[in-house]
Amino acid sequence: MSEISVSALPAAQSEGFVRVTEAGLRGMITLRGDLASAAIAKAVQEITGAALPPMRRIVQAGENAVVWMSPDELLILCPHDQAPGMEAALRAALAGEFATVANVSDARAVFSLSGTAWRDALAKLCPVDFSTLGTGDIRRTRAAQVAAAILVTGPEEVDLICFRSVAQYMFDILSAAASAGSEPALYV
Repeated sequence: MSEISVSALPAAQSEGFVRVTEAGLRGMITLRGDLASAAIAKAVQEITGAALPPMRRIVQAGENAVVWMSPDELLILCPHDQAPGMEAALRAALAGEFATVANVSDARAVFSLSGTAWRDALAKLCPVDFSTLGTGDIRRTRAAQVAAAILVTGPEEVDLICFRSVAQYMFDILSAAASAGSEPALYV
């Protein structure tokens, strides 16, 4: 087995009324447990530099981010090469707590969409009212029946996280939804 990690679709990019880019390797750690636990809050803050986020929000701390995924789940984003060490540190800090920590970096793919009409492109694929989302918001949903997490990273940019096994399909449907020949329209 190779020790070299490669992103799902290196350098994949599509231009339309929205640019779709495979975002490359990202460190991702899933932490499940009681998010009201002081021990979890302390461990996350000390190890990532970020506080626990409110519901459906992202808290950024330098290169790290903590994403609220559900009432008992966080997704911690970090540089890919730092994920193993961060996972180990979280496991050690949460020893004895009712919590699970897993490095899921190589099981996920990330796509960045940029442009003023990203909401229109994603509305063709997802049952979400994107007009309600602003920078720092997250939604878990389906994109053409594929599980996805959508993180609003700026006024004109969003990241979509999906399973690596469907990366090519996701890139294809995102590219089609954002293609220059596809009229932007709200289809929620």
